[in-house]
Amino acid sequence: MAGAGPDTTAQPAPGPVAALREIGFWLERAREQTYRVKAYRRAADILAALGDDELDRRRAANSWRELAGIGPKTATVIEEAYAGRVPRYLSELRAAATPIGPDGAAVRQRLRGDLHTHSDWSDGGSPIAEMMGCAAALGHEYCALTDHSPRLTVANGLSAQRLRQQLEVIAELAAELAPFRILTGIEVDILDDGSLDQDAELLEQLDIVVASVHSRLRDDRDTMTRRMVYAVANPHVDVLGHCTGRLVEGGRGTRPESDFDAEIVFEACRRYGTAVEINSRPERRDPPSRLLRLADEMGCDFALDTDAHAPGQLDWQGYGCARAAACGIDPGRIVNTLPVDELLEWTHISGG
Repeated sequence: MAGAGPDTTAQPAPGPVAALREIGFWLERAREQTYRVKAYRRAADILAALGDDELDRRRAANSWRELAGIGPKTATVIEEAYAGRVPRYLSELRAAATPIGPDGAAVRQRLRGDLHTHSDWSDGGSPIAEMMGCAAALGHEYCALTDHSPRLTVANGLSAQRLRQQLEVIAELAAELAPFRILTGIEVDILDDGSLDQDAELLEQLDIVVASVHSRLRDDRDTMTRRMVYAVANPHVDVLGHCTGRLVEGGRGTRPESDFDAEIVFEACRRYGTAVEINSRPERRDPPSRLLRLADEMGCDFALDTDAHAPGQLDWQGYGCARAAACGIDPGRIVNTLPVDELLEWTHISGG
């Protein structure tokens, strides 16, 4: 799989909306400030909402800057794209992009998909179609959509009703993106007693269930260990997400690791066939290297995921690949190196 964004070498010059969105992709990938990304994505949305007559009129008058949300930089991109050229700024961003985590290139070449992503149905910034279309453009064979569960209200978590609606949307979109596969999923909260924050009958229908702790991260060691063991032993759970909950950098500040008995938790993961997530987000780098090595020594499987909340973040897998390579993780133990049919067979065995 490619390691430096979508392959643009053989593509014609993009139209204005596509050019604006691709700029947003490269800015997200490079971890630029959110306001910069939003400027280009907002301009793309504004342009996409205009009718053909208004587009023709504004193009003839070169009046893009009269639209609220279109500034001089985004207007220049629109003008250059309409002229049939690759906008200069887009060309610069493409040229400046280098592979993420080159030391993990051998691992990345083995990956076939991503099992932890978010859309604007919860706390992601982009529609499902854009997230999944980007995943396909990056060379993924499949990608799981795992929006949050209802307890995480700050992230607009999905009630059972909203999750059912999302499944209908995915079913409609699936045919458009075939043979790429959208895997249905959820990042379900591990509740205080280790139970899961979604209806069991719904969890049973999903392709991928990632279970993560998002609340009471400072619970004492015994409590946290018990919560996590109950969760990974649940027959519906396939992946234990960002197990320590730590934050090591970024706009949300830093946060220490949760305290739990890693040997007991990882033994439960091994015994019940739940993969330990290698979370590729730069601000998480979870689990820490010492725990990643421990999980490997104990015979756990792994899922190497981006936890992407925006299209450009889907290319962050390289960060996790470099960490996996540094810790000597055998790619054969990473479940998203499997072809989709074998992956779904694994989730059936591991998750019930």
